[in-house]
Amino acid sequence: MSESAPHVGPGRARWSSFALPGTVGTGLLVGFVFSLASSPRGAHLAWLAVGVIGGVFSITDLVLELRRGRFGIDPLALLSIVGALLVREYLAAAIISVMLASGRSLERWATHRARRELQALLVRVPKTAHVLRDGAVTTLPLASVAPGDLVLVESGEMVSIDGTIISEAASLDESALTGESLPVERTLGEHVRSGVLNAGSPFEIRATATADESTYAGIIRLVRDAESTPVPFVRLADRYSQAFLVVALLVAGAAWLLGGPTRAVAVLVVATPCPLILAVPVALVSGLSRAAQMGIIVKSGAVLEQLSHCRTLLIDKTGTITRGRPELNEVLVAGSMPADELLRLAGSLDQTSPHVLANAIVQAALSRRLELAMPASVEEVAGQGIRGDVEGRHVRVGTAAWCGVSGSASWSHAARRRARLDGALTVFVGVDGSAAGALVFDDPIRPDVVRTLRSLRRRGITRIAMVTGDRIEVAETVCATIGVDAVLAERTPQEKLDIARDESARAPTIMVGDGINDAPALALADVGVAMGSRAATAASEAADAILTSDRLDRLDDAVSIAQRSLFIARQSMITGISLSLVAMVVASIGWLPAVGGALLQEVIDVAVIVNSLRALRPRERPVRLSPDELTVTAHFRAEHVNLRAQIDEIRRVADELGTLSPESTIATVRAVQKMLLEEILPHEEAEESTLYPVLERVMGGREPLGAMSHAHREIAHQIRRLGQVIDDLPEHEMEDADLAELRALLYGLHVIVKLHTAQEEENYLYFDDRHLDAPTTPMTGALT
Repeated sequence: MSESAPHVGPGRARWSSFALPGTVGTGLLVGFVFSLASSPRGAHLAWLAVGVIGGVFSITDLVLELRRGRFGIDPLALLSIVGALLVREYLAAAIISVMLASGRSLERWATHRARRELQALLVRVPKTAHVLRDGAVTTLPLASVAPGDLVLVESGEMVSIDGTIISEAASLDESALTGESLPVERTLGEHVRSGVLNAGSPFEIRATATADESTYAGIIRLVRDAESTPVPFVRLADRYSQAFLVVALLVAGAAWLLGGPTRAVAVLVVATPCPLILAVPVALVSGLSRAAQMGIIVKSGAVLEQLSHCRTLLIDKTGTITRGRPELNEVLVAGSMPADELLRLAGSLDQTSPHVLANAIVQAALSRRLELAMPASVEEVAGQGIRGDVEGRHVRVGTAAWCGVSGSASWSHAARRRARLDGALTVFVGVDGSAAGALVFDDPIRPDVVRTLRSLRRRGITRIAMVTGDRIEVAETVCATIGVDAVLAERTPQEKLDIARDESARAPTIMVGDGINDAPALALADVGVAMGSRAATAASEAADAILTSDRLDRLDDAVSIAQRSLFIARQSMITGISLSLVAMVVASIGWLPAVGGALLQEVIDVAVIVNSLRALRPRERPVRLSPDELTVTAHFRAEHVNLRAQIDEIRRVADELGTLSPESTIATVRAVQKMLLEEILPHEEAEESTLYPVLERVMGGREPLGAMSHAHREIAHQIRRLGQVIDDLPEHEMEDADLAELRALLYGLHVIVKLHTAQEEENYLYFDDRHLDAPTTPMTGALT
């Protein structure tokens, strides 16, 4: 993490940012008033006072910089003020003092402006625990809990202390510690760590450690240790100051030899490094403001500068690459019950459950516009599932055994295997005493990830590694989808810290995460970035920048802003220094007095400031859709959501082929063909005629959409071919070759439609990303 500025209390920060520039500025104006009133003595006294204040401020700043090991532009500013005072060029000294105070205060304000956004690291730390003593529950300070105490953990609460489960079972959200987004079931006797959340019913643990010895407290200590690790950082202005200082002193010395001390002071006045003092803070403050407008909190200008140089990206999986919450991916049915009816019954029953997956089931049912009924006689058993009656039918949702799934059922084996390979979670559903099917949940990849990583590589990121506490199988599945350079899975917070240290030693490194387990690495990396919408407080406090919206593409925006701000700052400095060098030569031969030099320096300063303010504007005007065009993209995005079930149905029917009679097979595939002709194909045709002309305007022509249009034609061709094969099938007897051809056609259609839909979503996101900032709702949920 980049070097943080020394602590400045609120009073001193306000003095540095407002009072000092106001004081010297007022003194300069008072001197002009006296001058206009024909009182040169009063003007000189006012400007002398301003010069003295500027000199004292410059000496103080120089001492502080030397204590930090820096020796940059400060001596030259001090020499110019002192020299002007000694040769009685009081106006020149006053002008230099005003610019020095303003520039330095602006830099300090840029350093501290965003720190106020996030304050206490310990906000999330539990302060109390529910302890069972003498048959009653007592809420005690956490420090009073000792090993051996029985602690009750309520639904939705954080586990406050390490312990062993003494209840039958517990459902835990361990994503903050491990990165595993899906709930984990723990049973009697298993160890549970502080910092995880109770995602199910209340349960009891027996404490095995004190609060200070528990997992969460250890992570907090890691964060503090990482933040105290010094990382060398040099201000951009300091890189240019050494050579400029030498040149300025040499020219001033030559001017002294040619025309005496007055001419040397004139050289020093025009050599006052105001372009160096002003260009960087103005550009960085402009960049910070631009970032804030886009929902990016950057804690200091130094962070923005460091961000522009980073070449390695370490990125967490859960909540960063993925959404960090379970979403229904597929509905598998064991019999003849329609998939939507299975989901409707499960969603109706789960309306009464506090389990995190119950909420996901209910939301999935609502997103498909299913009518949910209120359940009756509901009973929930921890670690097993929930059961109850829905419209006269007995429904169970939970584990395979709870729902009556036979151990020899081939469909259940296939569901478990698919979930294991894809890093998903399977919830089984039983209806009226028989297994009815399963709901497959996964943690979907954010739709803007691939585009963001591709853009970051164009901006100079040469290595991208995914660092996660999740299982290696899950991590590799995600890696295959997004294309990173390395996968580092099953890593503890300490191991993440070591990885951040090693990568930072090789190249400037960005670490992006959102969980407690990411906090130490965020603190140690050159630039730590937290996904602020769901980030743990520890992660947000440890990070140098926070993406306040739930959007990874804001990381690309942050890097773009940082690089543009630094480019403009460097451009302003070089231009200002070049003009100052010319003015120094002119002053050295006696053609420019000290006061004239100070005024000329003011002109240069204004030019530098105006140029630096360009960092407030984007590099290029982004492409925008009109309100009518946004309505078109929103319409097709909503259709994608509504077509999810139909797309899944294609695969389900392909899986069933070979288990049905010839008559049932023909009837089933004809139903799929009808759905393809009446729903999928009209959707694709409408996109071609209505959506693509809209995208064509903003993408610069039809050519970028060529591959997408080809996919439309291929989908239509495969649907026609499916119809031809169905018409050619015998009615009463079906050969293995017929089934194989049907299966190949259906699987192929499933893959191409699903992939094509995902590709279109990426195009929608590129030009209309409003829904990224909002939670998914039944009406506008995005297909991922």
